[in-house]
Amino acid sequence: MKADISPIRISFCCTNTDPEPWLTGLRAALPLAEVSVWQPGVPAADYAVVWAPPQAFFDEQSQLKGVFNIGAGVDALMKLRLPPQAVVVRLEDAGMAVQMAEYVCQAVIRHFRDLNAYAEDARAGRWTFYKPRQRSDFPVGVMGLGVLGARVAQALQHFEFPVNGWSRSPKVLEGVHGFSGAAQFNDFLASSRMLVNLLPLTPDTTNILNRDTLGRLQPGGYVINVARGAHLVDDDLLALIHSGHLAGATLDVFRTEPLPPDHPFWQHPKVTITPHTSARTLRSESIAQIADKISAMQRGEPLSGIVNVGSGY
Repeated sequence: MKADISPIRISFCCTNTDPEPWLTGLRAALPLAEVSVWQPGVPAADYAVVWAPPQAFFDEQSQLKGVFNIGAGVDALMKLRLPPQAVVVRLEDAGMAVQMAEYVCQAVIRHFRDLNAYAEDARAGRWTFYKPRQRSDFPVGVMGLGVLGARVAQALQHFEFPVNGWSRSPKVLEGVHGFSGAAQFNDFLASSRMLVNLLPLTPDTTNILNRDTLGRLQPGGYVINVARGAHLVDDDLLALIHSGHLAGATLDVFRTEPLPPDHPFWQHPKVTITPHTSARTLRSESIAQIADKISAMQRGEPLSGIVNVGSGY
């Protein structure tokens, strides 16, 4: 449904993104708005749709009322000097939650059912059976219980895994054993054998997946990182796998992307990697959400998904 709003200007500034489908979609959803790609010297805009914009964009567009990030993670934005009056808004799902649940569930099940080992045996021409394992021995801990984390935690319950959840502040999810705050973090780790990271990247969470924290997982632990590469200390993960404390990892995000050709993750038999594809931005859903939120702002209505710039999420 098209949203009718008074004439406004929307500036699109998204790195490594084809602008034309976004411009077409935004113009259709907001027919009274003027939507254009940002270039130095263009007229001042009311709202911005961004992904990894340069600092020069905000230096020039200092009058913005709202900044809409076409992704759930806003860590790149938090490194910039933003207009103090601008409300920063992130996508709250836009089709990403179900993708993330799919990805995490397949990674958990692939490890639990020894499917990597079966695939290796098939390549070698071996007909092998592995002893079935008990789900009760593989509690899954989900770090971060926002929109994506909550959907993942709920999806895992359909496969009857015990599910733990940790968040900065207390949250109650049916069927999830909740932990919160620094005081309960170590207990959360000790209660989990498989660990899923869905935390936002902030100064407090950078390097949170390290030798100490991962070493607190139950023996034979497994790590699934689908948040940001800077959460994980790569060498610490490899050391714990080599020691036998961790059984392996599935990683979708990395400190440097694309992953450098000489990185040990490429060839490691116990590390599964994918190219930051666990939950991709779906354009039509994202445009509809952004258009609705811009219309709500124009009407002076409250918004969900507003980022607390002080905390970084």
